[in-house]
Amino acid sequence: MVPHLVTALTGPINELEQRVLDSMPAIERWFRLEWMEHTPPFYCSVDVRNAGFKLAPVDTDLFPGGWHNLTPSMLPLAVQAAMAAIEKICPEARNLLIIPENDVRSTFYQSNLAQLRRIFHMAGLNVRIGSISPDLKKATTLKLPDGESLTLEPVIRTRGRLGVKDFDPCTILLNNDLVAGVPGILEDLNEQYLLPPLHASWSTRRRSTHFKTYEEVCKRFGKLIGVDPWLINPMFDRCGGVDLGTDDGVDALKARVDTLLAKVKKKYKEYGIKEKPFVVVKADNLGGSAGLMSVRDAKDVAALAKKARDAAGQRFQGMQELILQEGVLTLERMNDAVAEPVVYMMDRYVVGGFYRIHAERGIDEDLNAPGSSFVPLAFDQSMHLPQPGVRPGASAPNRFYMYGVVGRLAMLAASYELEATDPQAERYD
Repeated sequence: MVPHLVTALTGPINELEQRVLDSMPAIERWFRLEWMEHTPPFYCSVDVRNAGFKLAPVDTDLFPGGWHNLTPSMLPLAVQAAMAAIEKICPEARNLLIIPENDVRSTFYQSNLAQLRRIFHMAGLNVRIGSISPDLKKATTLKLPDGESLTLEPVIRTRGRLGVKDFDPCTILLNNDLVAGVPGILEDLNEQYLLPPLHASWSTRRRSTHFKTYEEVCKRFGKLIGVDPWLINPMFDRCGGVDLGTDDGVDALKARVDTLLAKVKKKYKEYGIKEKPFVVVKADNLGGSAGLMSVRDAKDVAALAKKARDAAGQRFQGMQELILQEGVLTLERMNDAVAEPVVYMMDRYVVGGFYRIHAERGIDEDLNAPGSSFVPLAFDQSMHLPQPGVRPGASAPNRFYMYGVVGRLAMLAASYELEATDPQAERYD
């Protein structure tokens, strides 16, 4: 079912949509060739924003939760993608261990785990859920709101292999972004596949590295289909090692914000865009507050930094690694609530997605916040079935196809990023 969406089906985005649809054979061949050379992340989700004049990802999650927001009709795609992914990694796989976040009290997160278990069970695997939380001492069964149950078991390490009681998996799926660091129990495993790899975790990963690789992907893709890469790429800058509790730190951030805003203003002028540009300041690694502030004028940095510092408390002490990202508006709405699409992928396939909506947030604000809710996207029917020949803006499936293309570009960038940061890769410098 295509949800009722008040979307930006007008303006420059239509020209981009037309170019994407006209280039569909070239695009699909290009992705096919890329995946012959590069390994996609095992799974990921991408937050996409449609500003009406550009369509760009603003975040790529390599340990996505939220799988329970995919509808039952999307499951066949997810199961097929899971089969393809497992077959490449461990064709004889029989047992899969899912390692969740340490804190599983949220019933939404529990439903996410149940959905992952369902997908991999239907893909032909025995699935157990093993926790590395030091607080879990014995097997614990949780009752979900829909009547399902979920059993968490403490992970056991024996002779360099991870498992749970009477269960020795060949493949271990992390659904834990390890933001607090990599525990020793997960390191140096003996003949077990750990997916995603440890260097995909936020203890190692940096947003700036991802968006640098995404920028390179966009340049090549823009050349392929003949569009300005900026239409699908948010400009960014890195501001490492700043202490926003000091005047020097605030001044350094102000200078970087001013420079980035000037670049965005130049692009807005080029395209005749009347909106006022803004910059979003985020933690470069997720160890700090993820989205610190939205800035429209560098003069506001000091006041916004103090507000963010007061809100974050202890987490805001000392040096910060920050990324400054061009703010991308979202002109999509579900009823009266601001909305943004989130694209879900496994292996190299788009398997579904949903709209994140928030009734109390504005078009220039982060929607990934308490109070958000989710409405499924119609990717199950429309992702692979765009409608060539239909005028731009008149077809939701065509718009969804474009979301999927942008999502896959971010996934490809994540693939490059993981290759570049792999501590065990051979270097030929």
